[in-house]
Amino acid sequence: MRRSPFHVFADLHTHTRHSHGTGSVLDNVRAAQRQGLEVVAITDHGPASLFGVGVAGPAAFDAIRQEVIEARKAYPGVKVLWGAEANVVSEDGELDIPPGLQERLDIVLAGLHPLVRWRSWAKGASLLAANAAGAWTGRVRHARERNTRAIVNAVLYNRVHVVTHPGYRLPIDTRALAKACAATGCALEINARHDHTTVEYIKIAKAEGARFALGSDAHSPERVGDLEKAVSLALEAGLASRDIVNAR
Repeated sequence: MRRSPFHVFADLHTHTRHSHGTGSVLDNVRAAQRQGLEVVAITDHGPASLFGVGVAGPAAFDAIRQEVIEARKAYPGVKVLWGAEANVVSEDGELDIPPGLQERLDIVLAGLHPLVRWRSWAKGASLLAANAAGAWTGRVRHARERNTRAIVNAVLYNRVHVVTHPGYRLPIDTRALAKACAATGCALEINARHDHTTVEYIKIAKAEGARFALGSDAHSPERVGDLEKAVSLALEAGLASRDIVNAR
């Protein structure tokens, strides 16, 4: 990786064993300190994630908060953010993190995931089928429109700081989402774990005034702060520190 003109001081997307990560909150914070990070966010999946991927329910975030408090005491040199990666659960943009909890959290990430419990099983199944059909036939327009409506509404009508891995597995209209993010101050993630992000996507989003967050999406303590892929993409797309919320 070529020399970076900016310094990434925070990892805003990490998971623990409260969802489907392998380490504890303390493990992630310890890893963040080893990586020289100033800030790390604990952002486990919301309860609508299927197959045991998410937390058991909203109350689990209070248990996570207690672990965050203990980790702050153990590692006072690292700012630990109590957060969540919420799931979009309707085309109206509803999240599986209720508004009251959104207000209490330090940071709210929101992602569009295919295997979640939607508010309406029928509409969720319909969208899943539309995405599958689009991927199979190459006719993705209908699915893209519905996906975009869901994630844009999530940004517009919730307290969301970062949209995670936009476009991963589910096609979206980058320009429309970027406009919504620019209007609300929400950042678009450049995800270091997945391979779907392109330089073209970053350039389109930047042209619409969106800013970005670099996230490891770590599912183990060893991956906390592993942001090299995201930094490389940001550099290739010509981003500067002013374009990235967790860089200076």
